[in-house]
Amino acid sequence: MTPSVQLKNVYKRFGEVVPVDNISLQIIRGEFFSILGPSGCGKTTTMRIIGGLENPDEGDVFISGKRVNDIPPYKRDCSIVFQNLALFPHLTVNQNIAFGLQFKDLSKADISRSVSEMLDLVELQGLGERKPRQLSGGQQQRVALARSIVLKPEVLLLDEPLASLDRKLRDSMRIEIRKIQKETGITFIYVTHDLEEALSMSDHIAVMRDGRFLQIGTPVEIHDHPKTRFVADFMGATNILSGRIVEKTGGSAAILTEGGLSVTTPANDRGVDDSISISISPEAVEIRPGKAEWDIDNKFSARIQENVYLGDVSEIIIALNPTESIKAKLTRHSKMRSSELKVGDEIQVGWSNADINSVAD
Repeated sequence: MTPSVQLKNVYKRFGEVVPVDNISLQIIRGEFFSILGPSGCGKTTTMRIIGGLENPDEGDVFISGKRVNDIPPYKRDCSIVFQNLALFPHLTVNQNIAFGLQFKDLSKADISRSVSEMLDLVELQGLGERKPRQLSGGQQQRVALARSIVLKPEVLLLDEPLASLDRKLRDSMRIEIRKIQKETGITFIYVTHDLEEALSMSDHIAVMRDGRFLQIGTPVEIHDHPKTRFVADFMGATNILSGRIVEKTGGSAAILTEGGLSVTTPANDRGVDDSISISISPEAVEIRPGKAEWDIDNKFSARIQENVYLGDVSEIIIALNPTESIKAKLTRHSKMRSSELKVGDEIQVGWSNADINSVAD
């Protein structure tokens, strides 16, 4: 199948700054694809290159298999929803949605029918005669989506469209945007620095840093199996232990951490005496009473450093030794409740080999 969007060895420079540094990418038709990374990593520039608002200095951009480097934005088969939405304040909802259709060879009846269909899709029936200022933030967001989707583009580009909304509204709009994407089957490319947005909506995610893609995969692959220290940290898998490999036997390796812990891990491509860093998700860290007997691949005596209640979860900071600590996340369904744990308590902490990832620096 021809990719909906393809980038081949794309570079973009602004003087000495290189926001896009030799990236290649294929996005499947009809999927929800997110580009995730911190501010200044190059994700918005990448989106603008796909949309034709920036021209690459090197490399090629394809939409539906057609090279579009020299095609202006208004002739590309894509639409853009900007962070500030850019609705026309003097036009009604109906007129905003119909704006792009007026430049196509359509009758007034066809335009009216399309606008009505969009109002149904974004659940704004009966609000067509209102002006943007008479709508809530979430409703304005839906109008911006409808105005872009009504053109039936191959690709819809969304540049952090939820950034200005409060948390509760962002949560509900994430569900709505994903629902609309599934119903329309349009390829969505979503640019965000928000981890929850990317994980909850995407089919695939590209994590970007300093103009490059560090890892591309499904939300589960990115979150549970980060390949670099940066990706692990960005995903919230901040338990990173560094050390060296002291033994390799069969399908496992023994690591001596910088703090003196002996940790077993699955086999990896490094050799004895090589340096290595491993990550363990806080959700994978288990806690038991200090004298409990239990069978787990890695188990250590430890001490509670902090116990932070966050509502649905509690974040437990655990000292493994004087120089190394890790974080665990407990829910009300965990075997040990956070209410049972006090700062200074001696406990046991452990994790399975299957929950360990080797990460590159």
